[in-house]
Amino acid sequence: MIRKAVVTGVFLLGCGGGSDRQLVENKGSDTLVNVAQAWAEEYGVVDPSVAVAVTGGGSGTGISAMINGTVDIANSSRAMRSEEIEAAQVNGVSPVEHRVGFDALAIFLHPSNPMKSISFADLGRIYGDGGDLDNWSQLGIDMPDCPSGEIVRVSRQNNSGTYAYFQEAVLGEGRDFRLGSRDMNGSSEVVDLVASTACGIGYSGLAYATEEVEMPCVMVEEGAECVLPTVETAIDGSYPIARPLFMYTAGVPTGAVGAYMSWIMGDEGQCILFDKGYAPAVEVVCS
Repeated sequence: MIRKAVVTGVFLLGCGGGSDRQLVENKGSDTLVNVAQAWAEEYGVVDPSVAVAVTGGGSGTGISAMINGTVDIANSSRAMRSEEIEAAQVNGVSPVEHRVGFDALAIFLHPSNPMKSISFADLGRIYGDGGDLDNWSQLGIDMPDCPSGEIVRVSRQNNSGTYAYFQEAVLGEGRDFRLGSRDMNGSSEVVDLVASTACGIGYSGLAYATEEVEMPCVMVEEGAECVLPTVETAIDGSYPIARPLFMYTAGVPTGAVGAYMSWIMGDEGQCILFDKGYAPAVEVVCS
């Protein structure tokens, strides 16, 4: 789905010089949007004849757009679901999955929160349907900056791949989220809200961590090894909520889309991903 166009817009990166350029449309995961924009900007230098337009909106939104033929590449922080693959096939689309990297799904706390570790069980009791943790005092946490002690749950909207992955990997298959969380559109919004909310807890990709939040180590069960989210622990698999990141194309990509995907999987593209705080999909040496 390569188009020649005079392209304008806030999200179009890597533009400059001449209007008769091939346009590659890239949409989806907010977890991937920062690195996707960095890729697009750098690729405009590598191949000035191609402009890559990047938008977020969530993994589900990008996958739907790829199925409907309105984008060339869908970014996703989760694998396509069986019903999405079936919908694509009904629409005459044969999705091809490209694993482009790995991400550690971090738990974020306000810097005044003294909690240094958390287990899957406690996360389930905070976020999961039927959970009974509503106050930090129940975890033995004293919160002077949060007089009420209320646990303010910050989550993602349900079209997010991050939301779906957290539900599957942490809450467990078939368990829904509790009602009453503050559901954010994007990863950076999760971090920003937790940073300004002393009672808050949130989850999102490690690449969105800032100095304004803290990240506890995570353990699968009490007494197990507690591992901090880092690029290194995502690469070696020791962090328990590390996940693959995907790009999907409608069939094997060719032409400008194929060249772009090959560049992303090469040294330059993977080192940009590493520099943005993700783990590369292939072994690569970055300066």
